[in-house]
Amino acid sequence: MSILKDKNILLGITAGIAAYKSASLVRLFIKAGANVKVVMTPASKEFVTPLTLSTLSKNPVYSSFVDEEDDNQIWNNHVDLGLWADIFVIAPATANTMAKMANGVCDNILLATYLSAKCPIYFAPAMDLDMYKHESTKTSFEKLTSYGNKLIPAGTGELASGLVGEGRMAEPEEIISFIENDILDQLPLRGKRVLITAGPTYEAIDPVRFIGNHSSGKMGFEIAKAASNLGAEVILVTGPTHQKISNNFITVKPVVSAEDMYNEVHKHFSTSDIAILSAAVADYRPKNVATQKIKKKETTFTIELEKTKDILKSLGDIKKDQFLVGFALETNNELEHALGKLKSKNLDLIVLNSLQDKGAGFGVSTNKVTFITSSNDIIENELKSKADVAQDLMHLILKQTHA
Repeated sequence: MSILKDKNILLGITAGIAAYKSASLVRLFIKAGANVKVVMTPASKEFVTPLTLSTLSKNPVYSSFVDEEDDNQIWNNHVDLGLWADIFVIAPATANTMAKMANGVCDNILLATYLSAKCPIYFAPAMDLDMYKHESTKTSFEKLTSYGNKLIPAGTGELASGLVGEGRMAEPEEIISFIENDILDQLPLRGKRVLITAGPTYEAIDPVRFIGNHSSGKMGFEIAKAASNLGAEVILVTGPTHQKISNNFITVKPVVSAEDMYNEVHKHFSTSDIAILSAAVADYRPKNVATQKIKKKETTFTIELEKTKDILKSLGDIKKDQFLVGFALETNNELEHALGKLKSKNLDLIVLNSLQDKGAGFGVSTNKVTFITSSNDIIENELKSKADVAQDLMHLILKQTHA
């Protein structure tokens, strides 16, 4: 999944031959999961048609303040377009349009939208070599970047005039990559690795049966999404679950038993900056696992159990600079038990939730949690979606680690 997923992207197109690449750019934005709208200068319609772009973006294309062919002449509000956009990309950006942008000239809907936009603005220059090298164009670059706009550098190659040199608009794939990397570089967990556990573990009784619990893994998966949205590289170690995730920044490591999870977590802990163990790991497992399915014979049946390894404590015992977070699901004396785990397992933060709270616990999309820090700060939260809880948790971790 791209960092552009669910972003509102406004693509501005100006009158240059490179406008033919805009159709591919729209398709790539859509493929990345973004919502796309297109605004064009009137002259750019000679290079690429609004019909093509509206078909690809699945949205109307804006090229004037009113539709001259519509008797009602509904006003196309450039302010609304600017407010809708999370990102405004102008590609191609001609020398003419850049000069107007740099000097506040506002004679078409694209420029009016640019002047009213509140979001980050990227521009990809496209022009002939001599125009690209001209002092006035360099001045436009300097002014536009001084305003906070992001320049996507032009490439070198054969130009429409037949000259070879700078001025060729970056390829659509390069534009996407530039924007993604620029966004990622500004995220607080860029370059950090976060280890997360999720779901239940299954402890085999025989080849057919197992001891498990009702954990769905949803909380851990939401934490993984929240961490990746902050720029982290995420290792998600998950027990058996129906949860699915597709994200370029999340590597899923499926496991089954507590022993499997212990081994997988220890493979990655030393290279992690943050570890969040939200999995509901079995405390006990059958001491002897039958090699064949156990037949129903006796009225009663006894299974001897033995303790599983305490994954959270094992990490607390060996942690160095890692920030370690545990979860405590309790049914009585909740705060007392959570504080005990926080200290005995050498945690930096524990997330407490109670099965006594309606809407919290296993198998639901909501959770009601209390965060307890190593300095004994107790932060109670109201019932929220697990996605919101995950965001709250990651923001508290950022605050605690000063990331």
